[in-house]
Amino acid sequence: MPAVEPALAFVLSAVVGHLFGYEAALAIDALARPLREGREAIEAAVADGAPGEVVLSRVRETLAPAVHRFSDGLRSGMYDGNLEASTAVRVTSLLRYATGPLPLDYYQLEFGKIGTPEVLVDDLTGALTRAIEELTRPVDAIKHQAKTVTVGISRSDEGLLATPLVREVLAAGAGRDRLTYRTLKHLAALSPAVEAVVGYTRYRIEGDPRGADATIEIVDRGGLGREVPSRVERNHQLRGTKRRVALEGDVLVARGRADGRTVLFVPELKGAQVTGITLLHVRIPDRLPVATIKGVLQGYRSRYDAMTDFVSETEPVFRDDLLGTVDAVDLLTEPIADLADRWRP
Repeated sequence: MPAVEPALAFVLSAVVGHLFGYEAALAIDALARPLREGREAIEAAVADGAPGEVVLSRVRETLAPAVHRFSDGLRSGMYDGNLEASTAVRVTSLLRYATGPLPLDYYQLEFGKIGTPEVLVDDLTGALTRAIEELTRPVDAIKHQAKTVTVGISRSDEGLLATPLVREVLAAGAGRDRLTYRTLKHLAALSPAVEAVVGYTRYRIEGDPRGADATIEIVDRGGLGREVPSRVERNHQLRGTKRRVALEGDVLVARGRADGRTVLFVPELKGAQVTGITLLHVRIPDRLPVATIKGVLQGYRSRYDAMTDFVSETEPVFRDDLLGTVDAVDLLTEPIADLADRWRP
């Protein structure tokens, strides 16, 4: 470091520390790449609502490359100290069932519940999500520490709470103590893409979302939420996209399969368990400026990084300018593998 005024030397030292920590965190985050690709393969396989056996067959065809890279990393010790042992063991065991070496007949002996293709796909998605979060957390921590040092923790949190989507969720009735820091960040990242919030529906979840007896019921509605019929009114079993959100505990943008409406699922957590969901009916423009949609994708579930990784497998560069030619809702909801095809000449 260059010599500077002693009274200011600590600033440069702090910068060096943050840069070193951030680069180290990026290296850890890169370890999650095969896991993200594996989750994307699952999302692509279940996108059309095919039966469980068909979904599992598709997963087995597309998952192998990601599994090999993850297994190679485990054997070489790359994940030591970065991924919890219990998480690594669970992911490895589930991948053995998903890729075929272990028959589902043994699933109940290992996991205590009857193994069906649907159960396996759900459990594997949840395990991959947990592993990805553990490997991504160092980047989030470094970024938050940098803001704490340079700006201050109170101003950082106040900034997140002031973003439009966070205000809408709080106005719908969600408690601030039920929104995680990760949820607040995703809502802040998505805010520039949302033209308007036209309604909401809040749900309460009873029971463990991983179990078959978990239920969901409507707590409150507003705006368009009062007009749109809900399956929950007829069947209180927690299933479908809402169950996925409850299992992952993460914000999700989705497009209704029946009506094509765009909705935003926001999980409400008590401790580590999702106890409710706030669903916002949102309006997103067909096209957004390149800079805007790029920033949104960078902040929402690392979709920009995932897209560039997929595209770079076959193309020399990722063209940001093409982001402005693709429907914004597609960029936020379609499987990454499908979106990557649009970058092919």
